[in-house]
Amino acid sequence: SLASTAITCFTRGLDLRKGTEDVLCPANCPLWQFYVFGDGVYASLSSICGAAIHRGVITSAGGHVRVQTLPGQENYPAVNANGIQSQVLSKWASSFSVTAGTKNTALEAVGRSVSTARPSTGKRPKKTLDKKAGNKDCKADVAFLIDGSYNIGQRRFNLQKNFVGKVAVMLGIGTEGPHVGVVQASEHPKIEFYLKNFTAAKEVLFAIKELGFRGGNSNTGKALKHTAQKFFSLENGARKGIPKIIVVFLDGWPSDDLEEAGIVAREFGVNVFIVSVAKPTTEELGMVQDIGFVDKAVCRNNGFFSYQMPTWFGTTKYVKPLVQKLCSHEQMLCSKTCYNSVNIGFLIDGSSSVGESNFRLVLEFVSNVAKAFEISDIGSKVAAVQFTYDQRTEFSFTDHVTKEKVLSAIRNIRYMSGGTATGDAISFTTRNVFGPVKDGPNKNFLIVLTDGQSYDDVRGPAAAAQKAGITVFSVGVAWAPLDDLKDMASEPRESHTLFTREFTGLEQMVPDIIRGICKDFLDSKQ
Repeated sequence: SLASTAITCFTRGLDLRKGTEDVLCPANCPLWQFYVFGDGVYASLSSICGAAIHRGVITSAGGHVRVQTLPGQENYPAVNANGIQSQVLSKWASSFSVTAGTKNTALEAVGRSVSTARPSTGKRPKKTLDKKAGNKDCKADVAFLIDGSYNIGQRRFNLQKNFVGKVAVMLGIGTEGPHVGVVQASEHPKIEFYLKNFTAAKEVLFAIKELGFRGGNSNTGKALKHTAQKFFSLENGARKGIPKIIVVFLDGWPSDDLEEAGIVAREFGVNVFIVSVAKPTTEELGMVQDIGFVDKAVCRNNGFFSYQMPTWFGTTKYVKPLVQKLCSHEQMLCSKTCYNSVNIGFLIDGSSSVGESNFRLVLEFVSNVAKAFEISDIGSKVAAVQFTYDQRTEFSFTDHVTKEKVLSAIRNIRYMSGGTATGDAISFTTRNVFGPVKDGPNKNFLIVLTDGQSYDDVRGPAAAAQKAGITVFSVGVAWAPLDDLKDMASEPRESHTLFTREFTGLEQMVPDIIRGICKDFLDSKQ
């Protein structure tokens, strides 16, 4: 009978050489470390022992498995089975299936010795874990947008793949390090793999090697826009608060326009780099639609985001300087958007004229505005103060650093009921809520919600708030006098003052407030 080969927990289908092979899986593999893609038919990137447990062929006690190589396919599904969650993969070049193998006593001993070699104590496992974690100092989610057009041709396409592979390895990919994916630009863009598909450099290298050349026009603008819009979703593995980066490789020049794509990328908070190889010669410039294509597409036209290589040959020396750029997250000027770089303080009228049921509508308005922003310890922050004659800080900017917690804190605000001293409340909020964050990186906004006349002066306190760098929006309901609202609002007052007769009208004002905040944020960045 065939001898079984003893393998490790991490041996993958693509590590085997024969069409059919009998293997012996060790015992006690840590289930959470398995990478398995598919169900029944597994992408060859999957761990064999992981797939065998997922399929129910063996348990975590290990055992004999027969592996059968199969052709590649599209859409490997994610299925949870036997304690292992397999993952989705849109396409892979080869697959395998697993069935129960035959026992072979001769190799039983070898199998055992492999399994007992699993790390229990000692120093070694620490090292492998660190390798798995990657370079934690490099904060980046990177899409390599490679050139797959006829401009570059098959041969230079392969050199481009080698270069991208070297950059990927040097970045230090890992669970806690940079994550990368690849999109190929040609006639139509194609996302080859996402950030979430691989978290080890080995796997990424293999996936890059497997990429096929597509050919066609170099519609880089179309591909850049598509990548900015579709690639960095949370479902596809983008991580909150990590800079989003697209590195566009361009051989020669694009067939389409990059300007609109550059605008879309900036709106989405994506930092665009352009690596141009073999720049157009003076004779060729006549064929280029827009000579300034690099400046239009990069995040900022400050020299940092454009990178030039004379040819695809001998590019090794260009790897490290590019990696250093990609890892300097404080230079990623486009990561900051109005959604992730603002502090919004809500000043909520709790006077007795509001009433319990209308107070709920006010809280709903506050929630709906807060919901639009990316709230995290390194992103946007929200605070709330309720006032009558007194003020009560419901929660400060540092109390809740996730959107879920902020929304739940808003829901739990209890109605105070009492008089209306809006001026005092603005002073209190400027000092106690915005004071601690005034030197922080975020832009500060105060939204005052009131339904009536204030008993005190609002003009002085509002002017002091604005002088402290806080942009004030005033939102009035019912009996709130327009003069008061305008006196509180930042310039231009028309666009910072909102009014509705009924509390039910607050809902329609949510988009206006969000747009107003984003407009002010962008104007302040010019």
